[in-house]
Amino acid sequence: MWTEDDLVTLDALTLSRSIHRREVSCVEVMRACLARIARYNREYNAIIALQPENELLAQAADADAELDRGQSRGWLHGIPQAVKDLSEVRGLPFTQGSPLFRDRVSTTDSPAIARIRDAGALFIGKTNTPEFGLGSQTFNPVHGATRNAYDPARTAGGSSGGAAVALALRMLAVADGSDFAGSLRNPAAFNNVFGFRPTIGRVVDEVTEVFHLRMGVSGPMARTVPDLAALLATMAGPDPRSPYAIHEDPRRFLEPLERDLTGMRVGWLGDFNGHLAMEAGVLNLCEQATHVFTELGASVEPVMPRFDMESLFRHWMTLRHWQIGGSLLPAWNDPAMRAQLKPEAAWEVEQGLKVSAFDVTAAAAVRSAWYRETERLFARYDYLLLPAAQVFPFDVQQRWPERIGARVMDTYHRWMEVVIPVTMAAGPALCVPAGFNDAGLPMGLQVWGRWGDDFGVLQVGRAYERATNWVGRRLPPGLDADR
Repeated sequence: MWTEDDLVTLDALTLSRSIHRREVSCVEVMRACLARIARYNREYNAIIALQPENELLAQAADADAELDRGQSRGWLHGIPQAVKDLSEVRGLPFTQGSPLFRDRVSTTDSPAIARIRDAGALFIGKTNTPEFGLGSQTFNPVHGATRNAYDPARTAGGSSGGAAVALALRMLAVADGSDFAGSLRNPAAFNNVFGFRPTIGRVVDEVTEVFHLRMGVSGPMARTVPDLAALLATMAGPDPRSPYAIHEDPRRFLEPLERDLTGMRVGWLGDFNGHLAMEAGVLNLCEQATHVFTELGASVEPVMPRFDMESLFRHWMTLRHWQIGGSLLPAWNDPAMRAQLKPEAAWEVEQGLKVSAFDVTAAAAVRSAWYRETERLFARYDYLLLPAAQVFPFDVQQRWPERIGARVMDTYHRWMEVVIPVTMAAGPALCVPAGFNDAGLPMGLQVWGRWGDDFGVLQVGRAYERATNWVGRRLPPGLDADR
């Protein structure tokens, strides 16, 4: 007989098998999920817009009845799911953390969310995010702040902070998120779970403007790499509405992930020869994590790109101002709406108004040059490694780190610059847990692969997971205390 604590600690694939074998009912799973949320969410604030219990239990009962008739919608049949509040879920609130949309309710599903629905997930609510997803600190004036699973006095990271904390505290089995500047990688690092930024085009999440120079992507988060791969297989796939969608069969991600790393060549980027400011302990912890790859048979050596990394960041900023500022411009143009934008959002628009078409062209040229440089690196190395953040989780009351050591951060995203090289190259990167500092705070390591090698990155991540098992052996203190 499964207990409620057993059910919420199962990995998603095991939970799915148990549901389909009728070892546990969807109603029992829903009750366990809601009990876990009731126990922890008041303090940590990961799940928002939680739907009425009676309605969710009725949906779970319907899912059980379908199984009784021999009908299954897919591997997520009956599994509770909360979606990041930057994506639309039909019938659920869609605030994006902004007071401008406090009362908005979606009438449709985002493309990737529609695939999750079709796979049988039951949507219980949303996961918290910063206002418009801006910044790697999950707080907003509508829902408040999400607190770190390992220390509720500290930030969960962001912008998929609610998703990461819900996973770490076993409120969800798997979670979706999105990533423009580390939003799948940073909160995974801060909460000791896995976050995967897919190759651009792998997951279709935007069908309104399809010819954009995209930098944001949607992707999966999980407590195990096989669960992550399974959710990616659900979210990914071609879509006729997107001309740049990758047409590789997403069922590839359901294949065995086991891989021998013997002879693999791995490059360690570190802090780019001192270019990046790092809080004391981050670099050493991540470098220690690279030794796991050596123990698994790979060769790991330091590498430095032949590129002006400051130029790369500055041109990323140009593209961000253009894209983010452009999306927020209608609100900024209305004085009443502008007054309700957080300062970072208004700043993105103000900077975007200074960007010319020629600036965007120049930035795109630098991005293309950077892609060519990464291809040169990947001709020598199978994979590249670098930290997933430059600081450990900081005070939840702090908007963002204004300095790291003696270095002043000149923008609200400079302290997360370590994720930008991957974003600009458009390839896949997996954040794997790297361990903990002396204060018990988590950190993560990015495993970065060449464009399109999403499956290979997941294979490497799986080998690392089996060798370390950080998620299983280092639970959040609140969960340890309740066991």
